Amino acid sequence: MVLKSSERKHGDIAYAPSPLDGIREIPRLDQQLCFALYSAVNRVTRLYRPVLAALGLTYPQYLTMLALWERSPRTVGALGEALELDSGTLTPLLKRLEKQNLIVRRRDPADERRVMVELTEAGRALRARAAEVPASLACRIAMPPSDLMELRDRVTRFKHHLVDEADADCVSSAGVVAQSR
Repeated sequence: MVLKSSERKHGDIAYAPSPLDGIREIPRLDQQLCFALYSAVNRVTRLYRPVLAALGLTYPQYLTMLALWERSPRTVGALGEALELDSGTLTPLLKRLEKQNLIVRRRDPADERRVMVELTEAGRALRARAAEVPASLACRIAMPPSDLMELRDRVTRFKHHLVDEADADCVSSAGVVAQSR
């Protein structure tokens, strides 16, 4: 990496100059983990878009169908947990899948407070067409399958090391305390 005369480097991190005196410099955009994750997810989602459009699904709908193909019926709560989505995000998604006749939602007769989500015949049939999605994506990613599996495992481990907001009490080297509520 070539540093411009206005940049500083500390270890492997290059810092962009701060135009404000007394303001701590931060690593450049291309060295931010958050940006690397964000941009990779955006690119992968764009790769999925045309493949999933042929199935009539968006990426979040595809993930929901994957979860239901693994186990159906399941409660809205269990589905939200599997997808790591709250009910405010999941409910509109389920409504759209229901309008496409891929799922049905109904009250659990054993407990009226719970809503069950179940695949319809059309939803089950879509699974056969969706079986081609992973191979279709694999040919668009120029990495060996073993590297992709290792990356998936590392990202999963990383995710498990993230601390929930409620549990985070972090103090930066500048003495700034980041606490949630």
